[in-house]
Amino acid sequence: MIEKIFKKIYYEKYTKKSYSYSHVDLIVDKMFSNVKNGFYIDIGCNHPIKYNNTYILYKRGWRGINIDLDHTSIKEFNKIRKNDYNIQALVSSEDNIDKEIYYYHDRSAINTVSKSLINYRKSKDGDYTIKKQKTRTLNSIIESSKFKDEKINIISIDIEDHEYDALKNFNFKKYNVDCIIAEVHDYTNDKLEIYNHKINSIMNDSLYKLLIENNYKLINWVNADLIFVKEGLQI
Repeated sequence: MIEKIFKKIYYEKYTKKSYSYSHVDLIVDKMFSNVKNGFYIDIGCNHPIKYNNTYILYKRGWRGINIDLDHTSIKEFNKIRKNDYNIQALVSSEDNIDKEIYYYHDRSAINTVSKSLINYRKSKDGDYTIKKQKTRTLNSIIESSKFKDEKINIISIDIEDHEYDALKNFNFKKYNVDCIIAEVHDYTNDKLEIYNHKINSIMNDSLYKLLIENNYKLINWVNADLIFVKEGLQI
């Protein structure tokens, strides 16, 4: 019994807990282990702890901007992650454009603006409601926040097949982000966000091409999460 207790203490001491869906947070936390007070932007943050890519960094002193479509999610962030800047917004390529949101329910991780994704899921009209909301660009959200002059170490983006639109007009030169974690969708697969993504599909994806064109390179790949770093990054 005592031996089991000591083993448990030992493994808890030397094993880090992951909070993200695919454990991608452990990879990024290790990459930036020497950065004590870093800064992140989490687009499609959903929950302040569960399946969250940035909570592990928040716990050790990092701060950032968390963005989600859902007011309920942002209320939770304001309770649990008070030192972050938390905002309800629909991030897209232009400001102040009306877009339809296919809204399943509060706190749903699959609310989306992508009709293609709705069709892939074979969702019926009764499965969701349609809400309209005006868009914000990531550039404008950063500039209106208290963190507008911060160096951005990481952007994590998971917004249900709207990632490319959210980043295509992002000012990569101005903000010079070190690392971008982005989700990709391959509709030729039977299931999304699992192990069967193909490298050829990823390399033909518009988001992949956008990041390569802006001097990022793919260094890791976990399920549907791709980890890119800026060419020449040393940490």
